[in-house]
Amino acid sequence: MKSFTRLAQATPRVKTSLSAGRLTAAGSIRCASNASSGEELKKTPLYDFHVANGAKMVPFAGYSMPVQYSSLSLADSHHFTRNHASIFDVSHMVQHIFKGPDAVAFLEKVTPSAWGNVAPMSGKLTTFLWPGTGGIVDDTIVTRIGEDEFYVVTNGACLEKDTKYIDEQLGKFGGNVQWTRLDGSGLIALQGPQAAEILSEVLATDVNLKEFYFGNTVKAELKLADGSKTHPVLISRGGYTGEDGFEISFNGKLYPALESTVKAVESLMKTGGPERLQMAGLGARDSLRLEAGMCLYGHDLDDTTTPVEAGLSWIISPERRKAGGFHGAEVILPQLTPKSKGGSGVNRRRVGFVVQGAPAREGAEIQKDGETIGTITSGVPSPTLGKNIAMGYIKDGQHKSGTEVDIVVRGRKRAGVVTKMPFTPAKYWKAPA
Repeated sequence: MKSFTRLAQATPRVKTSLSAGRLTAAGSIRCASNASSGEELKKTPLYDFHVANGAKMVPFAGYSMPVQYSSLSLADSHHFTRNHASIFDVSHMVQHIFKGPDAVAFLEKVTPSAWGNVAPMSGKLTTFLWPGTGGIVDDTIVTRIGEDEFYVVTNGACLEKDTKYIDEQLGKFGGNVQWTRLDGSGLIALQGPQAAEILSEVLATDVNLKEFYFGNTVKAELKLADGSKTHPVLISRGGYTGEDGFEISFNGKLYPALESTVKAVESLMKTGGPERLQMAGLGARDSLRLEAGMCLYGHDLDDTTTPVEAGLSWIISPERRKAGGFHGAEVILPQLTPKSKGGSGVNRRRVGFVVQGAPAREGAEIQKDGETIGTITSGVPSPTLGKNIAMGYIKDGQHKSGTEVDIVVRGRKRAGVVTKMPFTPAKYWKAPA
């Protein structure tokens, strides 16, 4: 593995103060991961746009966020995304920049993935890990945007915990890494089979979308309705729905994100037209991500769950499996080998379920022959499949697809079957094998 020189001086990093469940970052707005009773909710750059366009707003991750729009039901919004395209406001997510000669070494300490060999302008899913236990602090997308510069997106509901974690880990690391949290920035997700054609009509920069694959990132400008252009934005191909799509970041540290995010969405909506493009909210986003087999932190992942238990072993790069050196490696690496082959294995695994009768919700018990063998962590009626789907953790050995179980819903046992995820085929635009 490539070695990196770490500077001895203290690392410049975001200065924070934590008190009474609130967080203040130097030079940034005050914020909290979840607003408590009586606490004012934060607003994304698109808040006024949402209200003006008939969105039903609800508290989420400390923000006032749209759960759905009056133009479509939750199921219709879900279907529209699968068949056409939708825009989701995901500005509640926390955007960061890690930069410096020791940025790779730091990321390889706090995640189980390899970063030294990642090509510029490409990224992937990984997890921040707790030392000693290998528990997941948060799941995150990390993108290399320069030789020693990385763009990182973490969950909005984990803002306080993640900020404290990163600050503490940088302090212990002691290398030359500069961390900037991009508070006040905009982030939207354009998702669905017509997303690429709509984006191509709005791009003001020459980008060959046919060779711009899942996980790739590019800096570009977008055409606005008045004939002008946005400031440079960061466009990444990917998303949280299982469909082809893009996430577009408006850096509030460099440009006026409030103005540029709204104008860009207005331009996309005008270009797409209502027959191709609609706004969508948290409700459709949840059913779409569950059909795609994707985790929601705080439900399907938490501090007590390791990547192996969560079915995320694939994020542990081959070279990291050999060299270790990341937080929790002493726990995680033995879990990769079953007990029957000399490893520690795991006692539980995250799997999918199809459930008969009423939908199973978080906390429902999973039973086999009267014995409790697991717990549901997420569940919804699937608009695409017309079935109730769920995911949860089940006893190792009972995790194989086709295993029949009972799931206790509202005190009644419902027939369930372990089912391979994703529940619906992924449609990512990937490079040829």
